[in-house]
Amino acid sequence: MRIPWARLVACAAFAVVLATTFFLGRPRAAEAKPVPAAVPEAGDPSLIDLDGYKNVVGKYRGKGVMVSFWATWCVPCRNEYPMIVSLAKEYEHQGLAVVGVDLDEDTDIEPVRKFLGDNRPGFPNYRVRFGTDGDAFYQGVNPDWRGEMPQTDFYGRDGHLARYFIGQKGRDAYVQAIRLILLASRN
Repeated sequence: MRIPWARLVACAAFAVVLATTFFLGRPRAAEAKPVPAAVPEAGDPSLIDLDGYKNVVGKYRGKGVMVSFWATWCVPCRNEYPMIVSLAKEYEHQGLAVVGVDLDEDTDIEPVRKFLGDNRPGFPNYRVRFGTDGDAFYQGVNPDWRGEMPQTDFYGRDGHLARYFIGQKGRDAYVQAIRLILLASRN
């Protein structure tokens, strides 16, 4: 008769340990934290077409706007982007709005997430909706643009294109363009 009692005591001890671990390990009702609603990935830019792009630029009317077109496959874009992030932080308090537009294909979201996560831009980024006619998009953004990368556009406070860069440029060129549109934005 000793064996069944020993098993019964061992099972009871195991049940007590299991119940204690389960109940003590759970947060009390006052400590329970609500489960957040599903949110999009922090690095997932919204998709836009040409009309969406024009709406984005239009919402900053009255400010100087710098738009950086980039892609993860574009080495000069990747090299230039940290400088753009730095300039955005430096000039945001002077009224500069910065927007990024990614030209990677829709299927390339993981490299885009990583790129944005690594660079932490602090300004909105969008993705061109593929299926959009690329040439029509480029021409609608800037009649002189043929899709070369990187491309950066500078808009005055009136919403019109004031200056643009095709290809990688240095910090001094960016600072000069930013100061031009910020000065024009104050007049």
